[in-house]
Amino acid sequence: MSKSNKLSFYIVVAIFSLAAGFAYKSWHMDNAMSLTSSEKKAGADNFFAASLPDIDGTLQSAAQWQGKIVVVNFWATWCLPCRDEIPELIETYTAYRDQGVVIVGVAIDDMEKVAAFSEEFGINYPVLVGDIEAFSLAEAMGNPQGALPYTATIDRSGTIVHTRLGRIKKSQIEAIIKPML
Repeated sequence: MSKSNKLSFYIVVAIFSLAAGFAYKSWHMDNAMSLTSSEKKAGADNFFAASLPDIDGTLQSAAQWQGKIVVVNFWATWCLPCRDEIPELIETYTAYRDQGVVIVGVAIDDMEKVAAFSEEFGINYPVLVGDIEAFSLAEAMGNPQGALPYTATIDRSGTIVHTRLGRIKKSQIEAIIKPML
């Protein structure tokens, strides 16, 4: 085998290996909800017990969203996958807010950066800002890694029904919330 053929072969194997790794990781993250029933309820209870400031600095109680379908999205302005998913979160909120669905962004970032980012992107859903307490909240809701973005969906009865570590798409959110509408 010539040097160029060997190199081509190694490149193809490397690309295939990367693709397989990403596919496995994506499948595993989509299907890995390791919370027990009591942890699902406790995670949602922790969310509804929390109060965090919004981008104006006004303390907001998450209890105001009890009884709704709540999509809680943990993110940061410096997180590229977070930035990629925000336009779809905006579209989803626009499409479903009149049906009792609320998306709550929990930014783990500096308040000024989050406010500027929210204005620039036209975020139309509630955005709360937290630091260490937001990481603790994400952990209580099933994200012990503290990785971003992380999304947890809570049903109307106050139980986490789905979690996702990594970028989420509108179609994925719709698949979760439509049966609950």
